[in-house]
Amino acid sequence: MTNARNKSSTNVTFVARLSADEASARRIADLLSESLDPSETVCAAFEQPGGRWQVDVHFRTRPDPADLRGMIAAACGDAFADSVTLRKIEARDWVKESLEGLKPVVAGRFIVHGAHDRARVPAHCIGIEIEAATAFGTGHHGTTRGCLLALDALGRRRQRPRHILDLGSGSGVLAIAAAKLFRVPVLATDIDPRAVANARVNAQLNGVGSLVTVVHAGDLRAPQVIARAPYDLAMANILLRPLQKLAAPVARQLMPNARMIISGILAGQMNSALSAYRSQGMVLERTFPLEGWVTPVMVALSI
Repeated sequence: MTNARNKSSTNVTFVARLSADEASARRIADLLSESLDPSETVCAAFEQPGGRWQVDVHFRTRPDPADLRGMIAAACGDAFADSVTLRKIEARDWVKESLEGLKPVVAGRFIVHGAHDRARVPAHCIGIEIEAATAFGTGHHGTTRGCLLALDALGRRRQRPRHILDLGSGSGVLAIAAAKLFRVPVLATDIDPRAVANARVNAQLNGVGSLVTVVHAGDLRAPQVIARAPYDLAMANILLRPLQKLAAPVARQLMPNARMIISGILAGQMNSALSAYRSQGMVLERTFPLEGWVTPVMVALSI
């Protein structure tokens, strides 16, 4: 399932909808969530009775049908593009409605869920509740789940991190997961002030508001980032190009033997991403591939 972004709207909106097999639905939803303006759209892919999957794309304003069908055709062919329907819907909390249809995400010991599934989280799991009406990311995307699996694996090691940095935190899922798992302070940053506000709300909702500090910052030169350095665990779930640009400055903020979890990388982009970090004295420890995405875990051997 894909990331969902945006806040609830009180205006008339539009929804594009199609039905597909699971693999095609995931490809379409992933492509649309990466291609469309996240401040104007919400994508969700979910299972229907009978095994078919439905893709819903909610738009704040009416999209160009030809452009939309062109993107769907690029993901899975003309047949799916021709089957998409577009209709206007009346005022409603469409982000909340979209997210409430999503099933909980299981990644190792972590379960990311909405308020409607709070009571279903097993006692032995680590629940992370994301407020449906304000979430900038629900954990359903393969990149986020890869990071959660990487965190879960690090949590099983004898040596556990004590100084953690989450870059581009979005809804705060990863920062909250790290705080719950390791019970240490986590510094989270995001360039979008709305994401910062939402991550703070989500941290409080999950009982780790005292551990997770979320700041508005565009790079690693922010005073709060410098003050807490060096770090023994850093996480960045963004995209290839910003990850490459991040390699040198983040390496200077890491302790020797620190771990760096990077994600937002397609399988074919992994070598390009790794080369940027290897040039900074980091080596690949392991990878977590999911749905065409890959989440490498790097080790800072010589900074």
